[in-house]
Amino acid sequence: MAQRVQSVQEFLQDSFVPLVAALCSEEAERVTRRNNLGFCELVKPFCRLTSEVHMRDPNNQLHIIKNLKIAVNNIITQPPQPGAIRKLLNDVVTVSQPAEGLVANVITAGDYDLNISDRSVKASVPWYSSWKDTLMGLNTSTFYSATTPWFEAYRESLLQTMPASDHEFLNHYVACMLVVSSSEPEPVEQFLKLSQEQHRIQHSSEYSYPKWFIPNTLKYYVLLHDVSAGEEQRADSVYEEMKQRYGTQGCYLLKINSRGSNRGADEQIPDPWSQYLQKYNIQSQEPFEDGPYTVISNKNADNFIPLDGLNNDPKVDGLSNNFKTHPLDHTSDSSCFDGTDYIKSNTSLNESKKSSTGTPHGTCLTLTDHDRIRQFIQEFTFRGLLPHIEKTIRQLNDQLISRKGLSRSLFSATKKWFSGSKVPEKSINELKNTSGLLYPPEAPELQIRKMADLCFLVQHYDLAYSCYHTAKKDFLNDQAMLYAAGALEMAAVSAFLQPGAPRPYPAHYMDTAIQTYRDICKNMMLAERCVLLSAEILKSQSKYSEAAALLIRLTSEDSDLRSALLLEQAAHCFINMKSPMVRKFAFHMILAGHRYSKAGQKKHALRCYCQAMQVYKGKGWSLAEDHINFTIGRQSFTLRQLDNAVSAFRHILINDSKQTAAQQGAFLREYLYVYRNVSQLSPDGPLPQLPLPYINSSATRVFFGHDRRPAEGEKQAATHISLDQEYDSEFSQQWKELEEQVVAAANKGTALSNFQPTQYCLNRYSDNSRFPLGVVKEQITVEVAFRNPLKVPLLLTDLSLLWKFQPKDFNSKNNGEMKDLETCGKDMIGAEVISEFLINSEETKMARLKLFPHQTGELHILGVVYNLGTIQGTTVLDGIDPSDGLHMGKYISNGMSVRGRQDLEIQGPRLNNTKEEKTSIQYGPDRRLDPIITEEMPLLEVFFINFPTGLLCGEIRKTHVEFMNVSNCPLTGLKVVSKRPEFFTFGGNSASLTPLSPSASEHCSAYKTVVTHSTSVYSVMTSAASSNFGIGIGNQPDVIDVPLPNSVLLPGASVQLPMWLRGPDEEGVHEINFLFYYESVRKHSKMCHRVLRHTAVICTSRSLTVQATMYRSNALEDEKSEGDNMLVFVDVENINTSEAGVKEFHIVQVSSNSKNWELQESINLSEDKDIKLANREKGKLCLKAARCKNSAENYTFADIVFGSEQIISSTSPCADFFFRSLFSELKRTRTQQNMQTLQGAAKQSPESAVGLIQKCNEVDLNIIVLWKAFVVEDNKQLILEGQHHVVLHTLGKEAFSLPQKQGFKKILGNSDWEDLEQESPDMGLFNFFRPESTSVPARPSLDQFSNLIKTSLHYPETFNHSFHQKRRLLLMCLFFCSLCIVPVTLLLSNCSQADVDVIIDLRHKATSPETLEIHGSFTWLGQTQYKLLLKNQEVSSLQLKACFVHAGIYNLGTPRVFAKLSDQVTLFETSQQNSMPALIIVNDI
Repeated sequence: MAQRVQSVQEFLQDSFVPLVAALCSEEAERVTRRNNLGFCELVKPFCRLTSEVHMRDPNNQLHIIKNLKIAVNNIITQPPQPGAIRKLLNDVVTVSQPAEGLVANVITAGDYDLNISDRSVKASVPWYSSWKDTLMGLNTSTFYSATTPWFEAYRESLLQTMPASDHEFLNHYVACMLVVSSSEPEPVEQFLKLSQEQHRIQHSSEYSYPKWFIPNTLKYYVLLHDVSAGEEQRADSVYEEMKQRYGTQGCYLLKINSRGSNRGADEQIPDPWSQYLQKYNIQSQEPFEDGPYTVISNKNADNFIPLDGLNNDPKVDGLSNNFKTHPLDHTSDSSCFDGTDYIKSNTSLNESKKSSTGTPHGTCLTLTDHDRIRQFIQEFTFRGLLPHIEKTIRQLNDQLISRKGLSRSLFSATKKWFSGSKVPEKSINELKNTSGLLYPPEAPELQIRKMADLCFLVQHYDLAYSCYHTAKKDFLNDQAMLYAAGALEMAAVSAFLQPGAPRPYPAHYMDTAIQTYRDICKNMMLAERCVLLSAEILKSQSKYSEAAALLIRLTSEDSDLRSALLLEQAAHCFINMKSPMVRKFAFHMILAGHRYSKAGQKKHALRCYCQAMQVYKGKGWSLAEDHINFTIGRQSFTLRQLDNAVSAFRHILINDSKQTAAQQGAFLREYLYVYRNVSQLSPDGPLPQLPLPYINSSATRVFFGHDRRPAEGEKQAATHISLDQEYDSEFSQQWKELEEQVVAAANKGTALSNFQPTQYCLNRYSDNSRFPLGVVKEQITVEVAFRNPLKVPLLLTDLSLLWKFQPKDFNSKNNGEMKDLETCGKDMIGAEVISEFLINSEETKMARLKLFPHQTGELHILGVVYNLGTIQGTTVLDGIDPSDGLHMGKYISNGMSVRGRQDLEIQGPRLNNTKEEKTSIQYGPDRRLDPIITEEMPLLEVFFINFPTGLLCGEIRKTHVEFMNVSNCPLTGLKVVSKRPEFFTFGGNSASLTPLSPSASEHCSAYKTVVTHSTSVYSVMTSAASSNFGIGIGNQPDVIDVPLPNSVLLPGASVQLPMWLRGPDEEGVHEINFLFYYESVRKHSKMCHRVLRHTAVICTSRSLTVQATMYRSNALEDEKSEGDNMLVFVDVENINTSEAGVKEFHIVQVSSNSKNWELQESINLSEDKDIKLANREKGKLCLKAARCKNSAENYTFADIVFGSEQIISSTSPCADFFFRSLFSELKRTRTQQNMQTLQGAAKQSPESAVGLIQKCNEVDLNIIVLWKAFVVEDNKQLILEGQHHVVLHTLGKEAFSLPQKQGFKKILGNSDWEDLEQESPDMGLFNFFRPESTSVPARPSLDQFSNLIKTSLHYPETFNHSFHQKRRLLLMCLFFCSLCIVPVTLLLSNCSQADVDVIIDLRHKATSPETLEIHGSFTWLGQTQYKLLLKNQEVSSLQLKACFVHAGIYNLGTPRVFAKLSDQVTLFETSQQNSMPALIIVNDI
């Protein structure tokens, strides 16, 4: 908003000042030109009076005039044309720009701090982030007014260049100065000539311009004397003659040029003319010769896309400059208003300013001369002008009184006029269009108007208002609308300027005048003057809303410049309200900027848009922001502010735009076009940052390694790690544990304290705090996540990584020694370049860029570099994979592309460990893009040949693995570790007996077999150590050495090894992880080992389930006189479903494995050796087991063969899988045992007897059930092999091949359990386990005591005795005995490892009638109780006698056996009852 140093009253007074014409002789002009000034220019700075002036009104009342200003102008006989005035005003606004380097004005409006100044461009555009710094140092006041010097200059120029008209006299000349030099031969005659010339100009019909106030114009004669030329006496004599001729009040002697042009050059004389001459140069249309216009033609118009239908081409009224003598005629006819954008270049404009300000003015004048000129103006005003005006006012007043018949004084009649009845005024719509009505010069109405104007010019506002009001009535009555509008306008101004404000400002007068000028008179210049005056008055009264409405009302399509200026002022009114309307301010600034652009005022248009951006920025109005930024970019480009243009277009692209695809495409093309122009200015400069596409730096992944090879026939490469795999924290932890396990095993079982896992793929979730390691000649792949936020596709060409490399030698004595930079560029690092990379609309796409290091050192990946462009068309056809075209070049660019870069800046994780880190925001390093390139290492590739994807549970399948060293370094120490070691084996020491090649073993069994010819089931015993079967290394049973030939794999060599697989016992899909570990033959400082990962996915189906129970045999000795026998009952059930295509299962062999027990024979009632199980069938086996004779550390294998071939169970792979399953079972139960040990150790330590008793029930026997399955697949019958393992630990306790499901089977039963499995095979909702608080019982159970001592009765099964003979004898001789006595031997065997005290009690304690019936006539003879001490594993016999009194069947199992440990104080004794009755048949003969 216009901010004035002067008040509104002073502005209005200076807008209408007395005009004085100046007519100078040529010699007088020559004298003044010595100072580079004309006469009017010479006196212009001194035209304001510094003292008060007094005059009397028609009532002879004294009137005081303050700060009176006059205007002295050369006589111009031709009025300026409207086109010339518009050209002048346009240039005034063009040159008036915000001054550079000034402190910004800030308007605090609500929550906004609006920067309105020369810095507004920087402060409002999005790229200027520190604009709030300009607020520092400002006044703390909450209200500021923004300066708009271009509007002030425009307004001043408009008022000064407004041509004089007949309906008003404010722009008419009141007096005329006739200036003659004293050096002329006849000065008086020259005065006479000038006087005649003035008279001819005023009264001749030849001249209609300029306008004169009254016919008798005041002529003031000025004699100009050049002091430096001497001849003062002559000048004085001429002046005396002038005084006699014209009077002392009508002439003046002005002496100037007291200083010679060459003297006193060092004296500093003020230059008061500079501030006026700059304006005068503009108004006079003096062209800037040193600054030609920079013309930008419309040849590039096709590159600009109109936004929202707004045409940005400048529109200026192209009227011809047909001038005669007016100074505006200096411009050529071929002006710049031809449809092209003309911009004054900054350099030429500055040069023009320097040329105008650098020319010295008043060089021949001294300060005394300045005072003389000032005194001359005061004398002219005091003695000539004001008396003339006073006299004219009196004359006009007398004429009006006499003609109107009014009272003597107009003042006395004022009250009568206004106090009487008022005639209602007609509305403006009711009046006729009589704007063309002309009054004769002597008309009373014009005389009143003339008097009013004279009173207004001399600040007599009361009288002026009265006259204007009277004239207004007369004009309205005559319907002279042009005259009436002028009277209304000045009446409103006079009312406002009246001292003491006796009446309020009649704003409706101004509204009527504006409407009349605009609608009826069609004179927009006069209407604009009314608006400018009224707006200032309203703003001074804080009526900003009314002022804004008034300014907006005058905007129209006939003048873009005027509309732009008024809209801008209206916008400033909105933010100066008591409640600032910031959004209205921004909206009208946008409108003003648009009109500025149409008027060719590019700088002002840019400034308006930038100021409006302060409001729209960050408020979610994306469409408005896009429009503003687009216009800012275009205007900046037009003004050759290319950096600002790039930044503005960049802001459009980086926001989440809601524009249509076509509009976004236009924005993008604009940006590319502007950016290309910027890059052409500095082709050798650094690559700038590109805004598109977005890069998610945190999602950047770095992969160290080569691409995975695809499957070749039956070969399947190890899965390892690839960028196609998603990160899983759980799996990552599993791999870390596996690597730590194998590293500890390679380090002789010692875990490394500083262990760090190998990281092949780094992402946002990995530990990136340390520098990753790369290997020379092995590629590094960087996956960059690009996102296209636009709805149009982006085409990136020549896409590659930007890097920095520092060569270092890590194997030198000085570790990390710098290498001489003998090679650079591609010799150090090779970079892959992607020729075309298309990102569709709103697509997130990954680009994988590769680097190939050729030297050791430190690599830093900085970012990506590419050419950004678009393709022809805005969409990509559906169904076409963009990746297909990368190598086909099917994308056709529209030829608009620019080259730039984007940096990859990754922020590390937030630190939250120490107190300082928790209380502050600190981030750790992220070094995933800073790898260290180490020297060459071996590189292993693993291929699995004929690797199955589906197996039966327990099925054994033989496959082969190929190991290949694809590097130039030999590898050694190859190991493999897995969490499921029971799944695979490479064979033990006996593996060499099996065929090595896949073709040789295609139709062979996976087992080592021997053909048998015996027709009976027998047992074959062998022994083997667990170390022979590759079950592990040291204390790491999961780590297995891979049996490489000579333990080394040479560069380029490969080897195939057999590998046996066993299907897991659990049904379902299994992921089994393998981690291959290997080392280099030569040790490295940076990288000690490498690993290779593989995940095998196996789907297993049901096959068999095995249940086994072990009991002690009742017989202490068998036929072979071998004691301590066991019976093993094995139940095998076929639970396979028909889906697997299995026809039937054959049990071909049952083997045992133990250090103490061995299977001896099968006790089967059926003579059929072949055991077949169809679907849902169950088979039962009873096997006899005996204690091994030679107890050793090795395991004893015993095979019971049911078929024609014996499988050597002590060789690979049978023994391998047995031992691996055994160790896996031990590992699973170790945790539970440890928990129980911790809870029960305190109780069991003092009572070790409990442990000894429990140990009696423990056995160490493992059962291996080997089977064959006949499968029909593709009309072919296949034979599958497999084995199941059952571990027997406790006598009488069932053991299963699927231990994890026993809880369900015990609860539900086998049949119910199978139904449950069919309904929900993956059901895992129920977990049955012992609570942690469960304590171990301190007292052994009855079953455990029953197995402490084993008893056996030996007696004849049938005994014949003659009871009748003895009865007869009894009758005859009572002293003869007729009882049947049978000898019985009781064998007692101590099953524990300690001495046991045994008590045998032979007394009967029958509790039921049945026992009484059986035992009624049976008794033991001899002692009824025996006490024995049985040593460790001792067998003792006791001879007993049983007495029978009659024949029958008797149970001899009545002895009760009590036992206790001999070294215990507490007696543990319980009854030892036989599980089976000992029946004897006593026959009577």
